[in-house]
Amino acid sequence: MTRRGGPSLWPLLVVGLGTLVVPLDSAVNIDFPFIVRHFDLPIPMIQWVVISYVLTQTSLLLAFGRIGDMLGYRRIFLIGTGWSTLAFLGCALAPSYPALLAARVAQGIGAGLILSCGPALATSLFPEAMRTRTLGLYTMMFGIGGALGPSVFGLLVERFGWSAVFSFRAPIALTAFLLAWLLPVPSRPARREAFDAAGGAFLALGLSFMLLALNQAHHLGEMSLWPVLCVGLSVAGFVLFARQERRCDRPIIDLRYFRSADFTAINLAHALINLSAFAIMLLAPFYLSFIARMPVPLAGLVLATSPLGIALAASLAGRLAARHQPRLVALLGALASAAGLFGISTAGAEADTLVLIVSMFVQGFGVGLFQVAYFDILTVTIPREDRGVAGALGMATRSIGVVTGATVLMLIFQTLRATSGLAEPQAFLAGFQGTFRIAAVIPAVLVLLGLMRRFRS
Repeated sequence: MTRRGGPSLWPLLVVGLGTLVVPLDSAVNIDFPFIVRHFDLPIPMIQWVVISYVLTQTSLLLAFGRIGDMLGYRRIFLIGTGWSTLAFLGCALAPSYPALLAARVAQGIGAGLILSCGPALATSLFPEAMRTRTLGLYTMMFGIGGALGPSVFGLLVERFGWSAVFSFRAPIALTAFLLAWLLPVPSRPARREAFDAAGGAFLALGLSFMLLALNQAHHLGEMSLWPVLCVGLSVAGFVLFARQERRCDRPIIDLRYFRSADFTAINLAHALINLSAFAIMLLAPFYLSFIARMPVPLAGLVLATSPLGIALAASLAGRLAARHQPRLVALLGALASAAGLFGISTAGAEADTLVLIVSMFVQGFGVGLFQVAYFDILTVTIPREDRGVAGALGMATRSIGVVTGATVLMLIFQTLRATSGLAEPQAFLAGFQGTFRIAAVIPAVLVLLGLMRRFRS
């Protein structure tokens, strides 16, 4: 299965198809009103549709990555796509809201399995010389999924009801599962080593309660013990995890990597880039609806320009990272992300659709450049036999950034809106513009720090 000029890319398309079901989950946001009506829920209860899924996925990623390194990425991908098929059907057929949440937990497990091995499986299918290009094409699938989610599934929900965002992904996952059996069987046998179950449990405890603490951060000023308890359990989980990893022969992840200031900085930067980028999905839909008065299909197309920028940049970034230092590509991506976010902050009472589209595209293009360079740095730093952990670490920092952004950015928006002293809709605009300017500062500061430190490749 070769083509003129190099290996066939069909195996990457199979991995990309299976991965596609994860970023398509962005469509669940537009499904919230339909779910609330179907199950007759108070609006605040809808947050658990997101929390149950993200919490499960993020807390298991690194453990699944280590299992993939041990048992083989193809095997974990098969389990993940097969499991996801059943989870999507479980969500679509849920007879009650608790049943839907249970199915969302199952969906989070499937997403964790797929994402934990996806980058490692993709790069293992091609020569090492094609690593950066492969990572770029793999990242492109996230952009495509993010673009298709709100636009296509918005129409499906209106036509087929709330369950469409789940039922229509089941055939995609099933197709990827069936095609994955045709992927080459790895020549490297599965490792015979003990899995660090205690480390995996402590890490899941620390990450899950950290995400819950972030979700409950706005309650810290109230007389409530729950946020404090979440923080305490999260800290305890991470302390126990670090202690376990230091004395384990084959840890979930070797914490010595984080002794490098550059390695720690690039991981922190990835989380911050995703934190700032989430401002678009968090606030732009409200602007397009309340201020610009755009119809839902048109608003979906405008929002799709950011993930479209990610998709186009990802295919280019693979070539750039192969020819230039990946850290330089990452800095260029952060700079473009800052410029795009600042452009969005200029949106006023009279919406300039062209400026919004261009700004969102530039922001997405920057994120695409940064993410490919970041994954390239991870796969170079962490040994090849541990690439499951490398890919899982990248996905985990992404999820942490998004969840943190959902809390921090909304808190900033609400504070700026409340303290503006203006009436609506001017108060909304003040909060919107201020939040996006602060979001733009984050990648801009990363660029300045990167130039000052002159990251070593």
